[in-house]
Formats: sequence, structure tokens, C-alpha cells
Amino acid sequence: MSVLVLALAVSAAFCLGTGFVLQQSAAQQAPLSDFLSPRLLLDLMRMPRWLGGLGLMVTGMILSAIALAHGEISLVEPLVATNLLFALAESRRQTKQPLGRQGWSGLLLLAGGVTAFIVAGQPQAGNAVTDPVRHWLIIGVVVGVALLLTTYAKKSRLIIGPVLLGLAAGLLYGVQDALTRVSGQRLTEGGWTEFITGWQPYGVLVLGVTGLILVQSAFETAPLRMSLPALTAAQPLAGILCGVGFLGDRLHTDTGALAWEAVGLAAIVFGIVLLGLHPALPRGLGEPEREKDLQPR
Repeated sequence: MSVLVLALAVSAAFCLGTGFVLQQSAAQQAPLSDFLSPRLLLDLMRMPRWLGGLGLMVTGMILSAIALAHGEISLVEPLVATNLLFALAESRRQTKQPLGRQGWSGLLLLAGGVTAFIVAGQPQAGNAVTDPVRHWLIIGVVVGVALLLTTYAKKSRLIIGPVLLGLAAGLLYGVQDALTRVSGQRLTEGGWTEFITGWQPYGVLVLGVTGLILVQSAFETAPLRMSLPALTAAQPLAGILCGVGFLGDRLHTDTGALAWEAVGLAAIVFGIVLLGLHPALPRGLGEPEREKDLQPR
């Protein structure tokens, strides 16, 4: 594993995790009438704290894009998933909550899961699949699932809606990461002409803005612990699916390696859930308060 890729991915995770905490603390003050609307971003842009969080998030995405240009998505995604550790650290600094057994268990599961998956799978670059049907099939399935989750989230805003929106945004961000890698390859191999004539950069932009609206809608309606774990777990799974599915990433597929890869991914998901439910993550407004906001005045 390249030291450069490791440093870039972990730095991206730090920026993303810290940025998410800042964004959520501002987004919970936005009016619920902006739920799943582009107006939400316009309202949030008036809040310096949210702009600071957005700046960190964009920086994290740029660092992640550079890491993807030098490493396999199946390697970068699990490392970026550690952003929840940095989100917890920032929240713990604010709330003064100790890690306790739950925090340490989640930390060990997440770190151990990332290590197990990378060591067992040993992701390597291969030849990307040129068949566009396979590209669109995988992307269509992932984006379609995200659309279904978003549709159902509209009907259950304050129940499981934030969790569903986190999952949907994570899936979109996973596809965005895959298209970011393709865009970087086109730029490297064919220059700016090749870059701007492909659809992938515009797909990155659309997925990024859509994902941002979903994330901020989740942040404004519920505590960070309800949406961030779902987002953090879904993004690497979608990214790895795209990486192996059509980007040419190769993982070891012998029985022992597959077993450890599965164990590693399961540990990552469970570790994310434990950390996401930790008391150190800010609660934000409770459901009763948000329900009051929904009542006609």
C-alpha cells in the first residue's frame, strides 16, 4: 500500500468527519420546509459554521479524488470510512464524553475491519471493463436503490427517514468516487479535451449536489448519530462494488481471503454503527421539537 495513498485517504477522512459535525450543528437550525429542496443549500450558505464544514468536506473530497488517482477504489474507500472516528473525536471534544467500552469497541472494530479487508483482499489495479452496458447496469442499480430509499424517506421524515437518506447519500457518493476515478484517468490519458467531452465529470457534479441535499436534509431532521453511520457504511460498499464491477480492481478470491474480506466488511459496518450510536455524537434537536416545527402556525 502506497504511503501517499494512505496519507491522502486518512487526511480526507479527517476533513470529512470534522466537516460533517460542523455541517450538522448548523443544518439542524434550518427550516423543515426546505426538506429535500435545493432551497436548503441556499439557506445554509448564510451560516458561517456550515460554510466552514462545507469547506472541510470539499477539501476531503479533493484529497479523496487525489488518492483515487493513485490507488484502487477498493483500497481508498475503507480508509475514507474512518471519517467517523474523526467525527467522534470532534464531537467528544465538544461534549466531553469519554469513549467508554462502546467507543473503544467501535474503534477497534472499524480499524480492525479496515485492516483485515485490505490485508486479505490486497486490492490491485486491473483492466477496466470497457462494456458500457456493465457500467450503466451497476450504476443504474445503485442509483435506483438510492432513489427508492429517498422516496420512502419522504414519508417518514422523523422516524427512519434520516437513516434512509444517509444510506442513499452514501450510495451516491460511492458511485461519485468511482466516476471521479474514471474522470481522473481520462484527464491523465487524454488531457482536458478528453476530460470535458466525457459524461463522467458532469455525473460527479450531479451526484455531489444531490448527495449534499440528501445529507443536509438528514442533518436538519435528526441527530448526527442517525444519518452519519448509514452514510459512512454505504459509501465504501457502493465504491467497492463499482471498483470490482467495472473499474478493474482485483481482490484475492481464494476461500480464506474471501472469508477475511467478508469479516472485515462486517466489522467495518458494526464498528460504524457502534461509533454512530455513541453518546459523544451530538443529539441535535429531539424529535418532539422537530415535530413542533412541522405544525402549522
